[in-house]
Amino acid sequence: MMRDSKELELRLRRIDGRGYKAYKDIAGSYDFRNFTLYIDHVQSDPFAPPSRVRVQVSQRTAQFPPDTYENKSRSIGLSDYLTRSFASHIRKFSRGIRGTGKSGLIEIDTPGQEILERTSAHINSEYVEARFGVGLPAAGRRILSREAIEILLEQLPRIVEAALFFRYHNSSSLYRHIKVNEDQDDLRSKLPSQRLVAFVANGSLLPRVSGVDNSPMSREEAVIFKSPPSLETTITVRNRGEVTGMGIRKGVTLIVGGGYHGKSTLLRAIELGVYNQLPGDGREYVATIPEAVKIRAEDGRYIEKVDITPFISNLPLGKSTADFSTDDASGSTSQAANIIEALEVGARLLLIDEDTSATNFMIRDHRMQQLVAKEKEPITPFIDKVRFLAEELGVSTIVVIGGSGDYFDVADCVIKMEDYLPYDVTPEASAIAEKYKAERKKEGGESFGVVNMNRIPLRESINPSRGRREVKVGAKGMHTISFGRQTIDLGAVEQIISTSQTRSIADIIVYARSRYMDDRQSLQKVIGLVMKDIETKGLDIISPYPVGNYALPRPFEVAAAINRLRGLRIR
Repeated sequence: MMRDSKELELRLRRIDGRGYKAYKDIAGSYDFRNFTLYIDHVQSDPFAPPSRVRVQVSQRTAQFPPDTYENKSRSIGLSDYLTRSFASHIRKFSRGIRGTGKSGLIEIDTPGQEILERTSAHINSEYVEARFGVGLPAAGRRILSREAIEILLEQLPRIVEAALFFRYHNSSSLYRHIKVNEDQDDLRSKLPSQRLVAFVANGSLLPRVSGVDNSPMSREEAVIFKSPPSLETTITVRNRGEVTGMGIRKGVTLIVGGGYHGKSTLLRAIELGVYNQLPGDGREYVATIPEAVKIRAEDGRYIEKVDITPFISNLPLGKSTADFSTDDASGSTSQAANIIEALEVGARLLLIDEDTSATNFMIRDHRMQQLVAKEKEPITPFIDKVRFLAEELGVSTIVVIGGSGDYFDVADCVIKMEDYLPYDVTPEASAIAEKYKAERKKEGGESFGVVNMNRIPLRESINPSRGRREVKVGAKGMHTISFGRQTIDLGAVEQIISTSQTRSIADIIVYARSRYMDDRQSLQKVIGLVMKDIETKGLDIISPYPVGNYALPRPFEVAAAINRLRGLRIR
């Protein structure tokens, strides 16, 4: 039953000074005249996660023009803009924590540099909605009604009005936000027709403040990106029009150069080009095909029945690599498994940095081939498979390499980073390869090999329960999932960029288990069905109640989490 704001105030006054559990009495919906307040879940004590709260503003009041959310791209961009606005007005109007635990806290799932599809805000032709948390105030475990009234009946209406009413926004800033987001989607969608896998616009600002601060370096300190003339291409996008920059074509591309000249910075921008960036980030017009996956070595990871024979075979003691399993993978076996698992879910571009790769996986030189015969070396190095990936499977590769010129023999394009600027040195690299013939022998046969797409996860091996608690999952930071009695380590899954994605992945696994895992469907099929549900019904489908802190992950990171669940069993 819908109540009004005066009823909420009366209820709060009635429970003043009582034990914290009396707050349960205020759960429900309230008409505030200009918006509706939903208190969906009341926290159990002041130290528990904040109470889940939503507000909805009718479009008769909010009055956002239809062209601000006319397609999915604009809708996501506007929702992101509103989330950031809501967060900024929380800082302006809220007095912060007052009392015990999280008392007085108002928080919304604030984005970083990337624009992701989130559940923190939603807009359609009927209403605008924001979802957030409120720490209901207490002294010890005694209710502080006066402070709660101030938060819910004074601060919150100011925040809602300033953030969710169109007339209080700077329209040029709002439209810039949604148009830049739309252009990035448009740019990315046009890469395949240009036979490109990535694009970096002239004028881009790639360097970040630091390894732990993803915001852009100041333009006064940074070197601004400029494409080599031979790689320059122009793509027309909906709002900005023509965008010119460096196009990286399908095939095998090397990024070379001395240390500290910008190789890894360029690769990092490309790997994050699967996401849209905030206006002003500097990488707004860096775009990469959505099927790009960063690959690295991962010592100690769990592997369950992955066919790594394209890279590793003939192990000592006759151990099979057609269904390779281990609790403690080496650098080379983990990197091989990471590639195969990515291909299984549909990767079309592999991104590799030699600094985070296993040396013996990347190259085996002539002298080592002379000392250790091939029949005694189980590993077929990546150099001998990378062309087959491109020619047989249509999977491109971008490799940062600084230690082996033998890769010149397999490259379609070689980009040299020098003083943070790119140069096309493909002709020079080809001439060097011709002049100094590689003495190493090609290994691993005349094809890539078969990629097994039929790994079937056994439902009972994916157990999210903890004792008598049926489901106990959650994100413990950006790179860790607590899953029942297990912990999933995602520290080496580098394209996760938000804890909200990790939180979504945890609940997606539970949803996939209950809905689609039946000991018959392949992992690829299960993930495809889940992502289809999310595409058609939204992220809310993975939760039984409204959640405001989900962000959309990619299928590759969902698969990565399932594959790293110790205890997973595959048929």
